[in-house]
Amino acid sequence: MKRLLIITYYWPPTGGSGVQRWVKFSKYLPEFGWQPVVYTPENPEQLATDGSLLADIPDCAEVIKTRITEPYEIYRRLTGGKKGGEVNPVNAQHKNWKQRLSLWIRGNCFIPDPRIGWVRPSVRFLVKYLREHPVDAVVTTGPPQSMHLIGRGLKRALGLHWIADFRDPWTEMFYYKHLGLSAAADRRHRRLEQSVLDEADTIVSVSPPVAADFQARTKTPVVLITNGFDEDDFGGGSLPHAPGVQGFPDPKNGSGKSLDTLAPQRQRTEIRLVHTGLFAADGNPLNLWDALAARCQADPDFRARLRIRLAGKVDAAISDAIRARGLGDNLVELGYLPHDETVREQRAADFLLLPLRQEPEYAKVLPGKIFEYLAARRPVLGIGQPDGAAAQILRDAGAGEMFDWDQRDGLLAFLDAAHPEATGIEKYSRRSLTAQLTKILP
Repeated sequence: MKRLLIITYYWPPTGGSGVQRWVKFSKYLPEFGWQPVVYTPENPEQLATDGSLLADIPDCAEVIKTRITEPYEIYRRLTGGKKGGEVNPVNAQHKNWKQRLSLWIRGNCFIPDPRIGWVRPSVRFLVKYLREHPVDAVVTTGPPQSMHLIGRGLKRALGLHWIADFRDPWTEMFYYKHLGLSAAADRRHRRLEQSVLDEADTIVSVSPPVAADFQARTKTPVVLITNGFDEDDFGGGSLPHAPGVQGFPDPKNGSGKSLDTLAPQRQRTEIRLVHTGLFAADGNPLNLWDALAARCQADPDFRARLRIRLAGKVDAAISDAIRARGLGDNLVELGYLPHDETVREQRAADFLLLPLRQEPEYAKVLPGKIFEYLAARRPVLGIGQPDGAAAQILRDAGAGEMFDWDQRDGLLAFLDAAHPEATGIEKYSRRSLTAQLTKILP
């Protein structure tokens, strides 16, 4: 069996969206003749933990950990913030002077990110380790983009075949402009980014527009491998279908059980609007809350049945906006859930909410949750750029509709309508995506 070194900051029991991509690749790599060898910090910053993901790590996986020193505790003391405060403090809309100073230090003194201090010790450690325990290729996955600098160091020292996997853009990321960078710091970021693009053997991107941007800037081959869903999380070999709500049939899944028996218990009269994952203030869909409030005021039965269920880390501005519109009794805040429970919430929804961030750069981003939304086979109500990458995915699969942020017309009609099931989504299964990955390995 060939050996693939995977350098990642995020690994179970750390939870969150940044973990799942390479945990799922690692799960399926042995089927294609590759042993995952994972290098990850022993003591990472953990905003959430999720022990359920440990079950996806194959027995043959080798996991190597070394300690990392990070400045986040100093940051919290300086700003007076709590661990896991805002969903994205970089572009929080209201910053005090301590937050602005800390952000300037983060952007200008820790380039490309606060994990930069782990790069040199990791290169030294891995050069020695790999001479004694060779691998056939190395993958680095970012953010944090410092992981790519470890791969660059190994490429320069040992000539390894190196794949740089960008889960998000670097200098074109939506929050980059909020870092308060000096001209010198901006040049430094761009030089480092270009060196990764040019020195890697292959670049991987999760979004078609980002892949095109990268390819326009380098001669290195750029390959698109999106995020996806694990069919094992959705009832085994066959994909789930919508339950018997609002006119949908109630078929069985691969185990022969109704999906409702695998989803959270619910009153059949409820109308569940579910959002899972990070919910940031700059993606607050005020038009949706306004439309729901107007319907509740006009229709007491709808008010009694409506449930807005938020699973994951949610900015206070989101729940405040919902309550301010008189929908507090309809709001159910579940907090962070293990991934298996998150999937059950998705399956039990009548509609899945996909609000995107109100940043022009976000038109190129594909949130990882969109693929699990497709696999849940529930109608997806998106709020964001109608011409963006996420909207295109919804159109291609016939899975839902993307409404603009200021668009109210059509929102309630979408909730009232019957919707066909998503189609053509098998290509987004984690097994299929792992097969794509192995085709670019040596």
